[in-house]
Amino acid sequence: MTSTVAVEAFPALPVIDLDRIDPAIIQDVRLRPEGLLTGSLAAAAVADSSACRLTGSAIAFTLVEVIVRYNGYTSTGSMSPRALLAWADRLGPPLKRRLDEQWSALTTRRENWAGLSLDRPLVMGIVNVTPDSFYIGLGTDPQTPLAVGRAMLAAGADILDIGAESTRPGAAAVSEEEEIHRLEPVIRGLVAEGAVVSVDTRHATVMRAAIGWGAKIVNDVSALEGDDSLAAVADSDAAVVLMHMRGEPGTMQKAPTYDLPSFDIADYLSQRIACCVEAGIPLHRIVVDPGIGFGKTVAHNLELLARLGLFHGLGCGVLVGLSRKSTIGRVSGGAPVEARLPGSIAGALQSLRQGAQILRVHDVAETRQAIAMWEAIAAGA
Repeated sequence: MTSTVAVEAFPALPVIDLDRIDPAIIQDVRLRPEGLLTGSLAAAAVADSSACRLTGSAIAFTLVEVIVRYNGYTSTGSMSPRALLAWADRLGPPLKRRLDEQWSALTTRRENWAGLSLDRPLVMGIVNVTPDSFYIGLGTDPQTPLAVGRAMLAAGADILDIGAESTRPGAAAVSEEEEIHRLEPVIRGLVAEGAVVSVDTRHATVMRAAIGWGAKIVNDVSALEGDDSLAAVADSDAAVVLMHMRGEPGTMQKAPTYDLPSFDIADYLSQRIACCVEAGIPLHRIVVDPGIGFGKTVAHNLELLARLGLFHGLGCGVLVGLSRKSTIGRVSGGAPVEARLPGSIAGALQSLRQGAQILRVHDVAETRQAIAMWEAIAAGA
């Protein structure tokens, strides 16, 4: 049996009175929805204009956390939506434009992504065609991952994410030729059965091959920073997941540092989105993933999960991949990977409550059941 243990928390931000700070010294600002409501409470609050819909979903927010950077400091304050819009009028044109863009992103309904509606939670099932993944590497014989993929579809997976290179901390690289050899029969087989397939790769050659076999999504832990990766996606109709990773899988856990993880990573992903759009990949084809466990400590991961709503300000869908990861083991007193399902479900539901649209999981049936119960409770409020 495991028990919860005290874990290092990321330092709390100083709270300031935003009305008393000189707008001239503010260097940057980001918004996070707070005071979240669901069900009839959300509907009533939206109807009387005391809340706003989050990305057009069934979730509404009554407050906004405003995180500001100024003179080398990062501080926070909260406002009602109405007060926030009035405060924005005091800012200079560049900052007001930045805040207005984020406000619009928070309140605008997301378009379909990879042919799938983001108005309901999507489940992405993980199919590892590897011998060395941190949890359930299915080996390189295609029959086993094909069977697992079929079972995930039957259990309610909306997407199958198929990868042939482990990106666990310290993992060794796999050649592009080996990736293609492992992936081709699995992707072709599952596409033929009607699956929406995502290819988990950071190599442009593999991306192009997988798209040619019928993959509709590229899930890249390096956010299309690799050689020719932007063009590989831009030259197709594929959707993309841009994930944040500090460094490489072999080095990413060597003393990662952040000023504020959520803010810093949102800045990085914003830059990668801009690169994608400039390359010809429209915003509606992009989803972001803050990269839980990829170049982060436990404290960093927990801060990201607590401020997940901040990523809606980027204007695209949000994916969370927490399933079975080591942070759950650390929080729960050392639970091994095979005993981390309860923590995975808890993190998944907390992510949904903050408006995340996609959950990347190993346990499709269990996650689907948890979502169904969460939705039923929310509808009854």
